[in-house]
Amino acid sequence: MNITFLLNGETVELAGVSPTATLLDWLREEQLLTGTKEGCNEGDCGACTVMVSDPSGAKALNACILFLPQLHGKAVRTVEGVAEVDGALHPVQDAMVTHHGSQCGFCTPGFVMSMVTAHANGATDHDTQLAGNLCRCTGYAPIIRAAEATEGAPVPQWVSTDRAFRMPEAAPARDNAFLPTSADELATLYAEHPDATLVAGATDVGLWITKQLRDLRQVIFLGGCEDLKQIDITEDAVRLGAMVDMNAMGAAIDPLHPSYGEMIRRYASVQVRGAATVGGNIANGSPIGDNPPALIALGATLHLRQGDARRDVALEDYFVDYGKQDRLPGEFVEAVSFPRQADRLKCYKLSKRFDQDISTVCGCFNITVDEGVVSAARIAFGGMAGTPKRATAVEAALVGCPWAVETVSAAQAEFAKDYAPMDDMRASAAYRLDSAAAMLARYFAESQGQAVNVLEVSA
Repeated sequence: MNITFLLNGETVELAGVSPTATLLDWLREEQLLTGTKEGCNEGDCGACTVMVSDPSGAKALNACILFLPQLHGKAVRTVEGVAEVDGALHPVQDAMVTHHGSQCGFCTPGFVMSMVTAHANGATDHDTQLAGNLCRCTGYAPIIRAAEATEGAPVPQWVSTDRAFRMPEAAPARDNAFLPTSADELATLYAEHPDATLVAGATDVGLWITKQLRDLRQVIFLGGCEDLKQIDITEDAVRLGAMVDMNAMGAAIDPLHPSYGEMIRRYASVQVRGAATVGGNIANGSPIGDNPPALIALGATLHLRQGDARRDVALEDYFVDYGKQDRLPGEFVEAVSFPRQADRLKCYKLSKRFDQDISTVCGCFNITVDEGVVSAARIAFGGMAGTPKRATAVEAALVGCPWAVETVSAAQAEFAKDYAPMDDMRASAAYRLDSAAAMLARYFAESQGQAVNVLEVSA
């Protein structure tokens, strides 16, 4: 496969690129740009963060799980390329020196690139912007002070130049790698190559390569399918294209369902959310993916396509069993949608770390109460079964009953009928069942105006 992109302002043309070669390995081994560090090699630590731009904007992304073909038509900046040509430091670099933001320095380039990207985007929620960068010796206070010091500093001209870089002609396909530019082209390719691996953001597939050392025989990269990146919000429904990344999804969801929006903010990191897609998160069928429980609670419909044929499936029915989904050969997720509705949704994510962690239990509750009586309930969980799954017995115990402590207490016992969770390194089955029951009690307490968020409790 032949690809073209900008690297630190210079055009790069590569021929015969392996579809699973990572940007991190290429930078360090082929370009000797070793400022981009290899830490975890799975997108958790942020030491490999780079800035990737196109006309839609700039993103901080993890180079360790970013395949080279995903960069076709984009502009990449590493820590070696953010200073001015005359050697003048970027405001972020200068602030990191002034505020003593580095000790051993291993994580520093990744922090700098996250901060450079946030600075370019005018983002000042520094704790969120840097949640995907880990530091083990400096401490975060001086790094945050450095980020704050750059607020309002001029954005270098190269940022605009990078964003203006235009996609060249589509990269020529090779037998084992394809870069479709539309859903129609994707449908044709996937019908012809139904055994190919679809790569959206590679936040999961990337680990197949870096950790499991898999050999992917055929790969179809979806990043060029702009028509799968659309968000349509009408008076009746919200429709999210399969290639909408999680940062964009969070921005769209937050005004409609703030609790869901806050959960998305805790979904991995800025770098991972910038690559991860709503379609990929659903399609891989993970029992601990955080999106499906919330979308199921909202009554979402999954829109699937195989060639020219399309069909709709209730999202809760898509997940058949662990590792098995209702998706035909050559069929892909085109979009997911849910009805517009009054905001009754609450999403509770329980994890060992508050930020950037896999859920131990994720419970999402959407309960309608009319004149003191529960008239409808949609409750779904991740981490409680082999698939994301509704709590139908709990729902049945609530509907038609007074919205009261006694009803909630009786319904809590029904969780054991809905779920038989497993014991694993994150939690025991008993802990998961107790946590699910506690989440229902929390939802009730919150509906009564009680303070339930421990992060907001003050003396």
